[in-house]
Amino acid sequence: MDSRRPPLAPAHRSLPEYVRHWAETTPDRRAFTFVDHHAPHSRGVHRTLTWRRLDLRVRALAGRLAEEAEPGTRVALLCPQGTEYVTAFLAALTAGLVAVPLYPPSLPGHGERLAAVLDDACPEVVLTTSHIHDQVRDFCARLPVRIIAVDQVSDVVGDLPPVRPDGDSVAYLQFTSGSTRSPAGVEISHGNVVANAHQALAAYGLDEHPATCVGWLPLYHDMGLVLSVAAPVVRGLLSVLMDPAAFLHEPVRWLRLLAAHPRALSAAPNFAYDYCASAVTDAQKRDLRLDGVAALLNGSEPVRPGTADRFHAAFAAQGLAPDTHCPSYGLAEATVFVSAARPGEPLRRFALDRDALATGKALPARADDPTAVTLAGCGTPAGQRVRIADPVSRARLSEGEVGEIWVQGPNVGRGYRNRDEQTRRVFGATFSDDTADAGHWLRTGDLGTFLDGQLIVTGRLKDLIVVDGRNHYPQDVEASVQDADPAVRPDRLAAFGVPGDAGERVVVVAEHVRSIGLAEIDLPGLVRAVRAAVSARHGLRLADVVLVPPGTVPRTSSGKVARALTRRRYLEGVYTPESAESGE
Repeated sequence: MDSRRPPLAPAHRSLPEYVRHWAETTPDRRAFTFVDHHAPHSRGVHRTLTWRRLDLRVRALAGRLAEEAEPGTRVALLCPQGTEYVTAFLAALTAGLVAVPLYPPSLPGHGERLAAVLDDACPEVVLTTSHIHDQVRDFCARLPVRIIAVDQVSDVVGDLPPVRPDGDSVAYLQFTSGSTRSPAGVEISHGNVVANAHQALAAYGLDEHPATCVGWLPLYHDMGLVLSVAAPVVRGLLSVLMDPAAFLHEPVRWLRLLAAHPRALSAAPNFAYDYCASAVTDAQKRDLRLDGVAALLNGSEPVRPGTADRFHAAFAAQGLAPDTHCPSYGLAEATVFVSAARPGEPLRRFALDRDALATGKALPARADDPTAVTLAGCGTPAGQRVRIADPVSRARLSEGEVGEIWVQGPNVGRGYRNRDEQTRRVFGATFSDDTADAGHWLRTGDLGTFLDGQLIVTGRLKDLIVVDGRNHYPQDVEASVQDADPAVRPDRLAAFGVPGDAGERVVVVAEHVRSIGLAEIDLPGLVRAVRAAVSARHGLRLADVVLVPPGTVPRTSSGKVARALTRRRYLEGVYTPESAESGE
């Protein structure tokens, strides 16, 4: 039933209108399935909503919300991953409210951020589930909010006031991850999310062929929300969800879901592909067939070509095609998707001269040059305009020149809620010297260039380390550090600059791998190896190398290393000898 290509839907202005369309035209097709891994070695219990059932639940909850809040007010989603989260999000939009996709208070390490976001968003209603209702009630006790358990609302659909939002009205607030600054609520309009869903569908070929979206990314994250909810709703595709914790506990679960669904499309950050390659056993691989996978998105910062190679080598015997890996680039301010490599095309990799890159030029180097920087191409823009600009002069830069990535398109959000000055600065950029690129542009804060038509992302403007007038990208330094000693935990480290008497000093704070205790590590040898690697490849002297236990380096809500917060903690003396090992 679900393998048939769904008919094309007429153009609608909002996600609720698409839900209603599919409920009327294909009511018995599966819409959303949540696979609940309730036991340590469970293969999962499937819970499914058809389009008819989804529409009923959405309208019933929207009616309940309409009794509690006026259109335009905010409703926070503190639901666990599952179909209740999907229902809550779509019901808020159906009632004309502004959804605020968040997470339960129990998410480890993010309670402080959740409290800050709730203070900023000022919701009138909080949606959760009965299972964690008391936990949410206690967490929100200081706030003047009404709490509704989604699964306790009956199926009765009352007289729902007709709310037909125009494309410019705010659908939800997507809070940024806070990797380089404090979280800010981006106002995403109904038109923005529908446009970005169409852009993603076109980029990955889902507008032409039937597919199943399979995802474990959290739904409060921009990529999880668009790829697992918005895009399937717009195209009428089946979306299969699982909990992020279930993936982390046993990564083969994700691969089994990919194998179980025809033309599966999924997304994950870079670390997840390395994790699967190293953690999935030969015994677990035996019953996997991955030849039906349509596309695997990698939206990390950075996308490491070596990771894609390791992942595909690990699962080549299971039929996984190497041209399914699609490096992509995006950010919350643009709803999420900006550019993407297309499935069916080989991964584009660029070996660049490290010294030239430090001066803002992307010049080719020999692929076998050990000092070269190898970066993945993030494809071409997905239905939007992307330019490279000098961040100071605002002049447009040519191909091969590194500058700030600027974006213009129907998916670019309206701005930051209650932050007018920041909105003007970030969303209102204009070029100083090119009338052909008139209008306002989104300043992403990310650095990159175009080579052979491919967008290359080199780093973040605010994370850039400048020593003696030369630019160094922290993720590049971090790659050298984690390659220097196997005791360094991959992608769980931060390189950053701190002020010194003679200028910027460079510090690395790195976790050690879980499989080795701190007492078993030759710390002086590790520090020597790290210093030597960074000196040889980057010409940098590390002022400090701090080795900390697993879980110590802070991460954003989207799983990225929070370099700015790590730097602040380092300067505050959090990484003391009692909690870390340091090498001067």
